[in-house]
Amino acid sequence: MEQKQRIQKLIAQAGLASRRQAEIWISQGRVTLNANVAKLGDRADLNEDRVCVDGKELTAGQKKVYLLLNKPVGYVTTLSDPQGRPTILHFLTDIDERLFPVGRLDLNTEGLLLLTNDGDLAARLLHPRHKIPKTYRVKVSGQLSSVAQQKLTRGVELEDGLTAPAKIEHLRSSPRNSWFDLTIFEGRNRQVRRMCRAVGYSVSSLKRVRMANIELGNLASGKTRMLRSDELENLKKM
Repeated sequence: MEQKQRIQKLIAQAGLASRRQAEIWISQGRVTLNANVAKLGDRADLNEDRVCVDGKELTAGQKKVYLLLNKPVGYVTTLSDPQGRPTILHFLTDIDERLFPVGRLDLNTEGLLLLTNDGDLAARLLHPRHKIPKTYRVKVSGQLSSVAQQKLTRGVELEDGLTAPAKIEHLRSSPRNSWFDLTIFEGRNRQVRRMCRAVGYSVSSLKRVRMANIELGNLASGKTRMLRSDELENLKKM
């Protein structure tokens, strides 16, 4: 049985980058296989071959980490920021492994953020064809009309096309605001805010409370926890 795998897959499994990013690195000549510049399509077995990224060797059997963070407002979902804004790295000081986020939450959005060094799982969760559900707790100004509800649940026309149907739950309102949980099955940039704006409402607060089978629960803002074994098992089945 062949043990060799594509080099971009090995890089993703090592938690250094997604497969797509690894392919870019290979094309840029940053990856070597047994001291030779690697090519797209090359395969390797880390028990027999030496694969290096920027001179640093990959090792077999690297520990996989799956972390849940309740991201506060005011932090960007990157490990470094050229503008000098606070990043989620602030909450990972006790983690030895290099993790990267599965998707993003914008600066003013809080809540559930998964981080891992398992590039394969991250790629599967982010791929559009899997339609992984993500639930957001939304607060908008004004009372959400029945017409707006219908538009959100049927799909909203945005500048990058019609959104997939969404689901609204737990709607409540006051004379000045409405609160509801909105579940979407896509991962467009700032999608929830743009959907609400398209139906005439301004989002005043936004919090992701669920992704796939993972729930934020009562995890405090700025705190992290490792995924439980049952959560991880169900996540890998999705």
